[in-house]
Amino acid sequence: MGRRLAKQLSKLYNQIMLHRHLTRQQFTLAAIDDMIARGKRQDWAELRRVALADRAVMEKVLQVCQAHIVDPYAQRYHFWKQYAEQHTA
Repeated sequence: MGRRLAKQLSKLYNQIMLHRHLTRQQFTLAAIDDMIARGKRQDWAELRRVALADRAVMEKVLQVCQAHIVDPYAQRYHFWKQYAEQHTA
């Protein structure tokens, strides 16, 4: 029983998270903030793919990160800010 439960939990963990502000794949500021704050690896891969394809989304990532950069413990935002700066330069 324990193995089956672990397998089900692993499957759920690896599914792409449905983000509350992401409707019809519109990458709004709120959706990007939610993906950075609560997203898993697959969510970040999707955000990266879209941001690399659309400069406006990359600029939104920078805008979202600027609001959180004063918090030294907001490491996800620091990471995404560095990534976005490198790809918009």
